[in-house]
Amino acid sequence: MNDQKLLTYLEGFMTQERKKRFQEILEERTKFLTVAIEDVYQMHNASAVVRSCEIFGIQEAHLIESKYGKRLDSKIALGAEKWVDIRRYETTQDCIETLRTDGYRIIATTPHTDECLLDDFVIEGKTALFFGTERDGLTKTVLDQADGFLKIPMMGFTESLNISVSAAIILQRLTGQLKKGDFPWQLTTAEKLDKQIDWAKKTIKSIDDVLARYYGEK
Repeated sequence: MNDQKLLTYLEGFMTQERKKRFQEILEERTKFLTVAIEDVYQMHNASAVVRSCEIFGIQEAHLIESKYGKRLDSKIALGAEKWVDIRRYETTQDCIETLRTDGYRIIATTPHTDECLLDDFVIEGKTALFFGTERDGLTKTVLDQADGFLKIPMMGFTESLNISVSAAIILQRLTGQLKKGDFPWQLTTAEKLDKQIDWAKKTIKSIDDVLARYYGEK
């Protein structure tokens, strides 16, 4: 109830168009499908993957940063990091264990196995798609613990696509499949409310002063 009151208060500082836009976008958001990026060296690649997550309605992105540190560039992500929840991990194992605890199947995207091509892949439940480094791909840690593998079919001499291109292709295909199925893929009412408040705070000018007035009035 208090969260709803806070949202109502914050919406008083927003246009009707912005409120409507938030609601429309949240109806298409999902945590049922998520992405994990493992130690990507090129900053622009990690940022571009997060941008693809935002475009295709993926609410959470998991970044494993054990080797190269933080890899997001807001200029490349074009502000997508404001709207996507970024979860950071120091090790790949931490990420895998967290996602498993949350009920996700671990799917390794790799050009080195034909176990399942993208056209044949069927979502069976909450799915975490792992993407590896530009040069070496996913580590043995992911490959050994994966519940399944996914490959984009390629017809030329080149062995693999850039990670950001691969992520965009896979997310476009799988989000479409997800929304045609019977899974409860949408955010819960509580999750939508949480995001409405979060996004409102990120867009209202002088938000610290606005919140101080709200809590002062209470």
